[in-house]
Amino acid sequence: MFEPEERAAPDPVEPVGPVGPGEPVVRRVDEEEVSNKSIHQDALRVISRLARAGYEAYLVGGCVRDLILGRKPKDFDVATAAHPRQIKRQFRNGRIIGRRFKLVHVIYGDHIVETATFRGDPDEEPSDDLLIVEDNTFGTAAEDARRRDFTINGLFMEPFERVVIDYVGGLEDLEAGVLRTIGDPEVRLAEDPVRILRAIKFATRLGFRIHEDTWRAMCSQTPDLVRSAAPRVLEEILRVLRSGTALGAFRMMRACGALAVLLPAVDSYLGSRDDPDPQAHDRADLYWRLLEALDAEVHAGKKPTAALSIAAAFLRIVEREADPETRTMPGRTSDLYTVAGEVLAPVAQATRLSRRDLMRARRIIANQPRFTQTGGRRFRPVLFMRGEDFEESLWLFRLRSAAWGQGWDVYEGWLERYREALRVSHEDLESLRKRRGRRSRRRRRGGGEPGGSPGEPAPPVDPG
Repeated sequence: MFEPEERAAPDPVEPVGPVGPGEPVVRRVDEEEVSNKSIHQDALRVISRLARAGYEAYLVGGCVRDLILGRKPKDFDVATAAHPRQIKRQFRNGRIIGRRFKLVHVIYGDHIVETATFRGDPDEEPSDDLLIVEDNTFGTAAEDARRRDFTINGLFMEPFERVVIDYVGGLEDLEAGVLRTIGDPEVRLAEDPVRILRAIKFATRLGFRIHEDTWRAMCSQTPDLVRSAAPRVLEEILRVLRSGTALGAFRMMRACGALAVLLPAVDSYLGSRDDPDPQAHDRADLYWRLLEALDAEVHAGKKPTAALSIAAAFLRIVEREADPETRTMPGRTSDLYTVAGEVLAPVAQATRLSRRDLMRARRIIANQPRFTQTGGRRFRPVLFMRGEDFEESLWLFRLRSAAWGQGWDVYEGWLERYREALRVSHEDLESLRKRRGRRSRRRRRGGGEPGGSPGEPAPPVDPG
């Protein structure tokens, strides 16, 4: 285990307020509140080495927030007075990355400590457009804190002395359970509209109330989300879906207008809140229950993939569009795989969802009728179960069974069959594939039964 250099034990102090203009609130936390054992040793290594080299360095952001709240941080980020090249000189295992934000990844095996230089205000000409496209102006710790998004993320911690430094009122908001921007919310969100999604993520994950001024700014600036970098938007959407609070987050996204901007197909499917049609409310309720089931899986310790998350978010929309009685676009086919491609194509284009995840999500959705299929000469359950998409497809079927209160016995039956299928040898699998291939070729030569190839998804059935 990493042992930091010897330091004199600090004298205990009480929390103090600002002692002058621009001075921070300083609070020392005791061992019971925050132990060094709860801080990743690699982060302590980075801070210790920078300090020995004469550079101011702290833990910063979400890890400080989570440590104070008694939560386990996901990552430990470091902020320092050292510039990127100065950081790199201290660490042979460091790598400078980024264009909009230049920082250093200090790599220890499979763990990365993100180490950034204190930021100052951007050196850009005054403009009506506040969107930040480059942010490599360096500054002090105080300036850096005020450049961050929310007060609860603007805290610094010196881990060896366990001192928390607060330039932005984050400690007070943590105690009150309030999420607010640092400074003018209209300006902060205009600088980076993705902060709207981050606000929703933090509020739902931590159970915090969004400050009224911040919420008003979020509602007024959701149209600007289309100007944000698509990969960042996708990353935040996926984080929401895999957070364990997708239900609350999607409701909040809908309330502020972000859902209509980013996922218009989902927003349209949910319909208007004041729609007098009971079927519209039932449709929305079924959608919310599926997200609730996804949240339950996350709370149980499961980690849904990007493809499964997208499939769960769009399953109901695809099924509606594949049903001749409910589809909104006449002339659409009833093939789930094709419809999934049509529904997901605009999403993939707008968010730059990878082709791999897109195709996988389509297959996961299209495989759902397999679980209630009565059988057929072309369907080989063993080959289906040993396919690469089966586990995620069965996972989605479990979600829908839990959400809609039916089909759980079918799920358990497939789970038992899957355990048996895993014992089928590789040789037997190859034999089954060859037999299926020969039958397919005979059908093609003889003009056999119509339909697609054996590898295509089954035709849709009532989702039940």
